[in-house]
Amino acid sequence: MKIKLNGKLTETECNSVYQLCDSLFKKFENTTVIINSFQLKSDRSIKENDEIFLIDKNKMPEKEELSAMLFARHTPKIHEKIQNSRVAVAGLGGLGSHIAVSLARTGVGILHLIDFDVVEPSNLNRQQYMINHLGMYKTDALKEEILQINPFVKIITHNVQVNKSNIYELFKEDFIICEAFDDPKAKATLVNGILTQFTNKKIVASSGMAGFDSSNSIITKKINGNFYICGDGKTEAKEGRGLMAPRVSICAGHQANMILRLILGYDNI
Repeated sequence: MKIKLNGKLTETECNSVYQLCDSLFKKFENTTVIINSFQLKSDRSIKENDEIFLIDKNKMPEKEELSAMLFARHTPKIHEKIQNSRVAVAGLGGLGSHIAVSLARTGVGILHLIDFDVVEPSNLNRQQYMINHLGMYKTDALKEEILQINPFVKIITHNVQVNKSNIYELFKEDFIICEAFDDPKAKATLVNGILTQFTNKKIVASSGMAGFDSSNSIITKKINGNFYICGDGKTEAKEGRGLMAPRVSICAGHQANMILRLILGYDNI
């Protein structure tokens, strides 16, 4: 029968995963077995067109196999759409740095990273950076980190501050734009600029994720056909209420998941 084994179409006469492991000189007990995105703990029969990964925990796979194995736990049949997508992330702080890493782990083919700032110590309480990144441009630091996670993503960077005059040139090649700024004025400039200058682009923005209020108050809203907002809509950062990793990360997860849904053709929340 025909199956896909470690990302490649393969013919097999084996009837079970255990037999398949045995035929390839792999011990079932020492191998991570993923079939149709689900990790098996015991033997099971093989069916035509199953997608199977046999991962040796102690061995670095070849480049082609590594690319497939990175996304072995994904829902089958969706990876091509994700791999062919391009997303811009504007603002690489607590929201944007986590959104970009999530999208890289998801397998987005091209990430366009935009920020003008450098990594400084107070960023480390909630942003996706390490001590060795201090003083680096956030674009360079995040690119370095992402390529350690997914070396197959293409990363485009711009070390610039977004303003009314450069929005068109910056985002003309991006179909989905993620707004991840701290400053309300910068948020408004980007959102209004995208919605007025482009009629076909989607923008996923944020509003309200400061402090440590209930996680469940952070939601995703569809404002119109091209505009989505994630957050609670009211809890801004101010004196006595800072930005903290848990709630910021929850909002970043909402934004990344909405972007994934848009990539896959789901425009509802």
